[in-house]
Amino acid sequence: MARVRRRGTAATALLALLLAAAGCGPVAARQPADLRAGYDSLDGPLTVWPARGSLTGDAATRAEITAAVRGWRSPVDDRAHLPSSGILFAGQVAGAPLALVAADVPGESASWLLQLGRHGDRWRVDHASEYTDPGYLVYSDVLPVRLPDGRRYLTSARVQRLLGPDGRALASTDGLTEPVAVPPCQAVELTATLRPTRSLPRGRAADRFLDLGTATAAPRYPLVRDESGAGKRALAGLDTCVLGGDTGPFGSVPRRNGDGPRPRSVPASWPVEKIAVRSLGQVALGDGEPGDLEQLSWESATGTMTAVVYRPADGGTPVVSAADRSTTLQAYRLPVPGQTLAVLSWRANRDTSFAAPPAAALLLDRPGLVVVPQPDRPLTFSLAAPEKTWYRSVGG
Repeated sequence: MARVRRRGTAATALLALLLAAAGCGPVAARQPADLRAGYDSLDGPLTVWPARGSLTGDAATRAEITAAVRGWRSPVDDRAHLPSSGILFAGQVAGAPLALVAADVPGESASWLLQLGRHGDRWRVDHASEYTDPGYLVYSDVLPVRLPDGRRYLTSARVQRLLGPDGRALASTDGLTEPVAVPPCQAVELTATLRPTRSLPRGRAADRFLDLGTATAAPRYPLVRDESGAGKRALAGLDTCVLGGDTGPFGSVPRRNGDGPRPRSVPASWPVEKIAVRSLGQVALGDGEPGDLEQLSWESATGTMTAVVYRPADGGTPVVSAADRSTTLQAYRLPVPGQTLAVLSWRANRDTSFAAPPAAALLLDRPGLVVVPQPDRPLTFSLAAPEKTWYRSVGG
């Protein structure tokens, strides 16, 4: 399976090398009875995820948290590998016990952020978010926490400062920030300042993330890398709950394995970085003013995905398509009010030639973009280049 080259890939590789050289990484042969406090990850002499919180030093608490994690199962019934997992935080937050565990789940080749609370006389996993790239969780620097008083963030020891959506520096205790007002279905920006370390000799002044909103459903992970700020501009005015739904761009391509779809797992189309948008043109619906048609693109754990967005001229609610894996000739189903459109797009140049079937009623036909009413029966369109022809069927 293709893996996304996220920001920090080079730093991650260097960290892994440092861990191996120092002998301080997760040791498979070690079989502790209880989860470790903190995580064995070093960036030079700096422990990236030290044990945080007033309860991490309590042996009885660690044993109870370990029992809860040992009993937890992923959506496909895999369990955490305790020797390579660790308690990142355990303490009292807003008057209630909270634990955050970096859980390694080898069967899924994934890392999970488990959030636990105490219920009666025992701990229980209340929320679980999946990182689909193995080990990536502990090489992250900002982890989201969902609590009744608002969003909080646990930061690594590399973070000097974290700015909230309003650009204000967030106060933190034991690495856990104060509550942040994050809307349920709107993307907001966070910016971390990273201190100089062996893997980042100059540090990083602005490490940007987008929080996709507090309504992000488990096990989806709400933080998306946004190095350039293009993602913030691309998602302006868009409902992230719609984007993340089963028919929306971010949620429409289910994960699969040999047995078929895995509907309770993170979708294959879920974004991890590089959200961007480009204009395709304008299209008029009926007698109305032309609205803007845009192509949204992003990197998922399984490769580049795209979708189209229609923004009405009157400022009404934007309409989005499902995701289409990035290819030379893209095809989208766009359910605009009153009708459903089929949109085909490509990068036009003098060496390519697009052909539509005679039965297609073209609403818009320009280089790189064709829009037709969604046909009742399948129609096949083609894009020819000197050495290859691409075909896409829509309708039916």
